Amino acid sequence: MRIAIAQFNAHIGNFEGNLTKMLQMTEDAKQQGADIICFPELATCGYPARDFLEFDDFIHQADASIHTLAKAAQGIAIVVGSPTRNPQIEGKDLYNSVYFLAYGRVEFVQHKALLPTYDVFDEYRYFQPASEFKIVEYMGKRIALTVCEDIWNVGNENPLYTICPMDEMMPYQPELMINVSASPFSHDHAPERIHVVRANVERYNVPIFYVNHVGGQTELLFDGGSVVMSPNGNVHDEMPFFEECIRVYELDEVMAGQKQVEQTRNKIALMHDALLMGIRDYFGKLGLKKAILGLSGGIDSAVTVVLAARALGADNVRVLLMPSQYSSDHSVNDARKLAENLGVQYDLLAVEPMYQAYMETLKPHFWGFPFNITEENLQARIRGMLLMAFSNKFGHILLNTSNKSEMAVGYGTLYGDMCGGLSVLGDVYKTEVYELAHYINKDGEVIPENSITKPPSAELRPDQKDSDSLPDYDILDAVLYNYIERHQGPKELIEMGFDDALVRRVLRLVNINEFKRHQTAPVLRVSAKAFGMGRRMPIVGKYLS
Repeated sequence: MRIAIAQFNAHIGNFEGNLTKMLQMTEDAKQQGADIICFPELATCGYPARDFLEFDDFIHQADASIHTLAKAAQGIAIVVGSPTRNPQIEGKDLYNSVYFLAYGRVEFVQHKALLPTYDVFDEYRYFQPASEFKIVEYMGKRIALTVCEDIWNVGNENPLYTICPMDEMMPYQPELMINVSASPFSHDHAPERIHVVRANVERYNVPIFYVNHVGGQTELLFDGGSVVMSPNGNVHDEMPFFEECIRVYELDEVMAGQKQVEQTRNKIALMHDALLMGIRDYFGKLGLKKAILGLSGGIDSAVTVVLAARALGADNVRVLLMPSQYSSDHSVNDARKLAENLGVQYDLLAVEPMYQAYMETLKPHFWGFPFNITEENLQARIRGMLLMAFSNKFGHILLNTSNKSEMAVGYGTLYGDMCGGLSVLGDVYKTEVYELAHYINKDGEVIPENSITKPPSAELRPDQKDSDSLPDYDILDAVLYNYIERHQGPKELIEMGFDDALVRRVLRLVNINEFKRHQTAPVLRVSAKAFGMGRRMPIVGKYLS
């Protein structure tokens, strides 16, 4: 038996496009001699479809895709994820299902049992968990079909769940397992994925063919990295990250367990490639082409423009250089040099004349009040207004350049530097931004060295430095990481050695600035806990504020 894995980049709700691509991939696999081709979880409609799943027409089109794929299942079987209607009045209206299509018909359907509701997942909102577990036989082989999370409770060890689907299937003596998944990327997730697949192999002593989505779905990024694992626990193959492709595997070779192949993993390289894919798919799937951003000469905008140019092409990126009276000459020069290095179009617009016009208008009302954050924010909002004017006039989508450290503590101006249609670095801590910059420059200077080495500054008042308002980023980021990703409270953080006053100040800043994050652009998710759909905090909560 030859089994093909189709690492597939679905487009949510694009039934015609998804179907056309799957039919072509099926034909390609058939030409390569495959007996079965496997597509990911909910491949017909894309993942996560969210409240589109509540529309009857949406489910009808998914059903129509299954009907067409079933007709194409001649001489090859197709394993594919799709929503299924629940015929019972009791329970949710849908199941999250995996179909086995063969002989021109639907041969078997297995529903998903374990429905995650943590972090970015909210599947129990839409789906009824499976209560029956069977297997399918094809070409003399007994095959267990599972859906994503169903393999993440090996032997009932996961306290989130009370059932282990594969345990329920074992009385039928399956000889191999196919798992269809939609497992989002985070920079440290691939080893965990391998660990879970291996735990299943060790418990059930069967080979596993694990197929994952690839591609960007707004803020969620899927890295592929599909896995074929032999019964002895060797990784027979781990498919490429961030690449749509098909590979065909001979079952007897997988059973032999003589290969051991895993992709190399470099955190910053993975983040770089994930962000490129996220930008590319956000624009491509929305039918957009051109991006704009403000280029300040600092490191955040520098990294953002490089990523945008690499993802979209330099001809599709435009930048505005918007110095104020507080901007240094080297910031303008660094920004100009980077734009020229990349070959992106740039325009120079001075902020000071507009700022002075605003101040003249406000003078009667602000008389007697000292310069403070009001005047700083005014400059940032002028820049936001200019960027949005260009966006409207020329059809460019504004990319937000704020990093995760700034977003966490509210070090940014609403309707100013926090404007944008997509947040590129909103899940990248400042210290990681520096690592990205060095990675970008690994083969030669792209980002001017001065943009990397100079002290970070918003340049909104004389001689301003980020360190005037914030702890050093290496300390700040360590506190933020342990609070946001590891859910460590003040007591635990202080016990880890962080200063008491610093901890309480930082945590307060994070919590009182939730209102800002609720108004920001979608954040490309590259960590296990990003701002956005996976982190749900009240705006008016009192806790630690």
